[in-house]
Amino acid sequence: MTASVTEAPGTEGLTSQFLDVRAFTETLAEPLSAEDQTVQSMPDTSPTKWHRAHTTWFFETFVLGEHQPGYQPVDPAYAYLFNSYYEAVGPRYSRPQRGLLSRPGIDEIAAYRRQVDEAMVGFVDHGLDDRLRALVTLGLHHEQQHQELLLMDIKHVLGANPTGPAYRRARPRAVGAVAEARSDRPPEWIEHPGGVVAIGHEGDGFCFDNETPRHDALLQPFALSPSLVTCGQWLEFMADGGYDRPDLWMSDGWGTVQTRGWEAPEYWRPADGDVSDRGPGAAGDGGDRAERGGWVVHTLTGTHPVDPAEPVCHVSWYEADAYARWAGCRLPSEAEWEAVAATRVDRVHGLDVADLTGEGRGLHPGAPPGPGATGPGTAGDTEQWTGAVWQWTASGYGPYPGFKPAEGAIGEYNGKFMVNQQALRGGACITPADHTRLTYRNFFYPAARWPFTGLRLAVDL
Repeated sequence: MTASVTEAPGTEGLTSQFLDVRAFTETLAEPLSAEDQTVQSMPDTSPTKWHRAHTTWFFETFVLGEHQPGYQPVDPAYAYLFNSYYEAVGPRYSRPQRGLLSRPGIDEIAAYRRQVDEAMVGFVDHGLDDRLRALVTLGLHHEQQHQELLLMDIKHVLGANPTGPAYRRARPRAVGAVAEARSDRPPEWIEHPGGVVAIGHEGDGFCFDNETPRHDALLQPFALSPSLVTCGQWLEFMADGGYDRPDLWMSDGWGTVQTRGWEAPEYWRPADGDVSDRGPGAAGDGGDRAERGGWVVHTLTGTHPVDPAEPVCHVSWYEADAYARWAGCRLPSEAEWEAVAATRVDRVHGLDVADLTGEGRGLHPGAPPGPGATGPGTAGDTEQWTGAVWQWTASGYGPYPGFKPAEGAIGEYNGKFMVNQQALRGGACITPADHTRLTYRNFFYPAARWPFTGLRLAVDL
């Protein structure tokens, strides 16, 4: 996930915004031990303590280091350890090996954060022009992206542990008798006549540069499902041999299924505890398992029975595309998604501090509120356009017409990643609420499953 900025946002209360965002990162890290914060479970994840340090390095490097006369880095070695991918800034430690950094420890990183925070508060309070206010705001949204990544990554770390430890304990989530698969309820498709529609961010609020420039897109008549694909519907796909039918899959996707032995979404496990009988290329038995004993899912709040009414989560683009083909549908384009969402959403949803208590409702996508739904859902958004799962689109992640990356190291945020990845929309339950908007573009490689990713369907009219 990457970032850049286009216009200065409103800057009233910037100091309090800075402190709030920085404090929320520490709130997210608080339940984790030093060991938890050091582990890296695969090359795509990063240790929690690295996220805490990298977001601090960002402010130290791009704000204080470049704009505060006489500023001296807390530790010159941190420029090497905590740079992510900014070639213009200098060399960096290998990403796949971040889990080998036992030092600095979490106490040293906490001290690093405090020192930079003190310097930043003094810098902001001294008064900033619009350009510097925009840069600080960019840093805050960059940190919010890493808050989401922190939760994604620690879920993968804990999910790799055979005991399935919880990030935060929460009250059990009820799976009631009404939580049945919903595919027997034909959706009332949201029809769109097509034509020329305006896509992309406009206005004075914050956005990343990949959301601009606003431009016209030509759409053919289409319709979108008002609901996300559910776990119950996914179980039907599995029962019909969805993971064993090459006719449903892109060639690369089918090869990935065979190589990695996929038979269900990431974090799903057979309820009987049998997780060792499938090797690469073996025939799947996901549908049989669904009939025999069902499935459980590892979540940030522990392991729970799969609830058929919840949106399916942690599926790759390859899986989403195969499911859409199985259902006789397709994935929507980015422009189609945004054109419809703009007419259906009056406020966006996402994670806040309150979501970390009680049922931990912000840490797992729940079923939408309404008759027959179980789980906490996302209040006020029965169609779950935001605040549940990132939704895969049919669009490759690329530049909008007229896009130009920013000059300097900040320009490395987005432009150089616009190849070989798929675009997603909507934000997930772990995306900070004041960081979500309908024009927000996320992107991952098509095999990625550790993000909170799901789908809704589209059809041509």
